[in-house]
Amino acid sequence: MAAASTTKISWRLNEFEAHSKMVSCLALAKHSGRLLATGGEDCSVNIWSISKANCIMSLTGHKNPVECVEINSTDEQVVTGSQSGSVRVWDLEAAKILRTLMGHRTSITSLSCHPFGEYIASSSMDMNIKLWDVRRKGYVFSFSGHTEAVRSLAFSPDGKWLASAGDDCSVKLWDLAQGKVIKEFRSHTAAVHTVQFHPNEYLLASGSSDRTIKLWDLEKFTMIGSLEGNTTPVRCMLFSPDGCCLYSGATDCLRVFGWEPDRCFDVVSVGWGKVSDLAVCNQQLIAASHHLSTVSSYVVDLKRVKKSGGSVIQGIIQDNQPLTEPKDPKGATIRRSYERPTTTCRERRSPSEEEADEKLSSAEIHNAEDYKEIFQPKNAISRTPPRIPEPFPAPPEDGESHSNHRPGALSDDEAVTQIKKGHDTMCVMLSSRHKNLETVRAGWVREDVKVSALDAAVSINDLSIVVDVLNIINLQPSLWKLDLCTTVLPQIDKLLQSKYESYMQTGCTSVKLIMKHFWVLISDTLKATPSVGVDISREERHQKCRLCCKQLKNLSNIVKNKAAQVGRHGSTFRELQLLMAPLDDSL
Repeated sequence: MAAASTTKISWRLNEFEAHSKMVSCLALAKHSGRLLATGGEDCSVNIWSISKANCIMSLTGHKNPVECVEINSTDEQVVTGSQSGSVRVWDLEAAKILRTLMGHRTSITSLSCHPFGEYIASSSMDMNIKLWDVRRKGYVFSFSGHTEAVRSLAFSPDGKWLASAGDDCSVKLWDLAQGKVIKEFRSHTAAVHTVQFHPNEYLLASGSSDRTIKLWDLEKFTMIGSLEGNTTPVRCMLFSPDGCCLYSGATDCLRVFGWEPDRCFDVVSVGWGKVSDLAVCNQQLIAASHHLSTVSSYVVDLKRVKKSGGSVIQGIIQDNQPLTEPKDPKGATIRRSYERPTTTCRERRSPSEEEADEKLSSAEIHNAEDYKEIFQPKNAISRTPPRIPEPFPAPPEDGESHSNHRPGALSDDEAVTQIKKGHDTMCVMLSSRHKNLETVRAGWVREDVKVSALDAAVSINDLSIVVDVLNIINLQPSLWKLDLCTTVLPQIDKLLQSKYESYMQTGCTSVKLIMKHFWVLISDTLKATPSVGVDISREERHQKCRLCCKQLKNLSNIVKNKAAQVGRHGSTFRELQLLMAPLDDSL
């Protein structure tokens, strides 16, 4: 009875060890919201019921870590992509592999299933997008245009268009029948992680590391909204089934947005960490995240979440004030709705993989009862209507949960004692870091960041301070100069070899920025014919470029070694290795 009267808005539904090695990707079934697929560095794909810790089925056959997974719109098929670039299609009802698709040369970065056709879209670290015809085991088109890795793909509800987004801060819209780009949208200032079509209207949403969501009108090809308020990068998004609001998933936080005018209806704190995917079922939002080899699922009760109200202030609402009705209410904005015609595409055959490789792939059912319940044969005749799943029950209130206390788990008092043990040490460390940052800040002059902030940070001999400064200037390419590169590159050498993931990530971001904005200058300067006479400024520039080239070559060797790693670290370094390829041909 306690669970029935709970006032909880969100709670963790389940947590379990999903793979023998690190989990690299996961996907929720959008049709039912009850199914979860996970991929791992153990080269396998596991299928789970979202509320249970027992694996229903394991899909094996990939020879390299699985980097991407997607469940199709009917929950009948799973598509997986590996670090080697292979894509596999699995039939869950028949428990077997359908296709192995070869064509990409590097790690798969995103997948999408056509809403009602036998087509699949995939992207890779090679910056290419391929449209596959699963029935013919061939690719229809290969799209190119992104200048950095593609991170998200989405088919339009009518199946005519494909949206793509990537690290180059762009969103592209492709016409599948013509095989060409229709429009490129550029308003984001950082990598775009996710794109989603509105379920009914000609509207596209894109979420980015710049912490904003942009809304694009697909009739006029204009931006009609910029949804702000996230304090961390937007990791995933989902339109509500009726299309009235947009759910935005960021680190430990759910935001519910409206548009025309832009407003945030509600903010819900959820301890889901770096959430990876969202789905809606029975007026509940289902979410999933992963960390190391563990997967966690969460529930947000949408009946307790605001989906209207608030007043528009500087583009974002404040919940404690009544709604100010816009001059043009949302209902007055009439957009074209999607039709559902059949999409036809010309086929281009790609080299097929050997049949023997598919024979090595298998689907092993671990839980026959759950398998039969979830994957009922669609063509079977049943006299009893299928059972409609009930909403997930909320856990008891905190005061009522002691009777369910797990054996071996810490009590609240014990947990507080454990936290306090390291409190003093942490305070000393943070106090020292704050003092050092104040020293850097005191010398900060925007006109010359090298002389002030970065030189001060380097002289302190504390990598954490260098990382703090780089995280700021990495977002402001205009602050970078050749002098700054000569100071930063030796520090990046230390960051790339650090044991801390955030340090490595910051170092990689800085290298990307230097290669993108300075490599052409460095290369051209070193290849230029020596000038006649004395040119001091040119000699100084030549010396700096020579130093930068030497440092970049040293970093290139580190990157090559790191690229052999498995998992997301290896994926990041492989992407960087491609970007640094021109160094191999340099003087």
